Amino acid sequence: MRIGVFLIAAGFPGREPGQVLRDTVEAVVVAEEAGFDDAWIAEHHFMSYGVCPSAVTLAGVALGRTSRIRVGTAVSVLSARHPVELAEQAAILDQVSGGRFALGVGRGGPWVELEVFGTGLPRFERGFRESLDLLCAALGQDTVSADGEFFRFREVPMVPAVRLRPVVACTSPGTVALAAERGLPMLLGMHVGDEGRAELLRSYGHEDPGHVAAAVGYVADSTARAVGELRAAMPGWLGPGLAGYLPVDGRQVPRRDVAAYVDFLCDAHPVGSADLCVERIERTVARTGLRHLILMVEGAGPQARTLDNIRRLGAEVLPRVRQAPPPGRSAA
Repeated sequence: MRIGVFLIAAGFPGREPGQVLRDTVEAVVVAEEAGFDDAWIAEHHFMSYGVCPSAVTLAGVALGRTSRIRVGTAVSVLSARHPVELAEQAAILDQVSGGRFALGVGRGGPWVELEVFGTGLPRFERGFRESLDLLCAALGQDTVSADGEFFRFREVPMVPAVRLRPVVACTSPGTVALAAERGLPMLLGMHVGDEGRAELLRSYGHEDPGHVAAAVGYVADSTARAVGELRAAMPGWLGPGLAGYLPVDGRQVPRRDVAAYVDFLCDAHPVGSADLCVERIERTVARTGLRHLILMVEGAGPQARTLDNIRRLGAEVLPRVRQAPPPGRSAA
């Protein structure tokens, strides 16, 4: 069982973005000390939900501050990036870190970065397949060329040439099918519970190549205290944060009921006493067969609480869930 941390670089009210980025790197350092297997950094543009605009850059800083933990992007927004440029950056981090970098990519949304970076709405609407295939070619071959709708260029060498397989964020049947056709592992989001994850995994249709699922992870002396602290802190971040998703074409975006969403996260994910956190992680493993979870640890807001949460999860939860039997087997 692999357990990591998931860091959104959340822009809680009153926290200056530069300090949030420094705190995110410090959280990776503490996660390594606490025994986590990996740390995954989110990427968002022009909004307070997450204030890291380049997950691959911040991952590089974190890799330089650590020596054991694997660091990944969850996710680099492929619709707003050139796939070969992203592959080059991933190759650098793979080579200088001794193979500790993991690249997660996603389609993203119809957001304003498509306008700012000049990739345009068509890259989001119909270009993800081509972008993903070009990325995989650049990460899996010594040379790469393109002759498609969105990318056309002569053959060039990949320097450095590496062999990396990206993880793909999957929230829809179409993206699941795309990942499955290529045998790429999926990254499943926090917004679905165990039944939703199990359905996506069933639709993937073949052997698990290393899927990853994100969940909120927060431990306190009691479940009531853990839930109370998240209910007090998360709406002040999620409300303005989720409202910051600005469509490039003016389309209407459904707005979440923030309080109801926080309640769902607290009810569905490992939020509570150490015993309850262990129980919910084991339940997820039993219901889905997943063997790699990454826990969003920033939900209570202040950095001191985030670091305390990481240390407590590492001391009180990780050793117990790692002793759990694999799915389908009972303890001896």
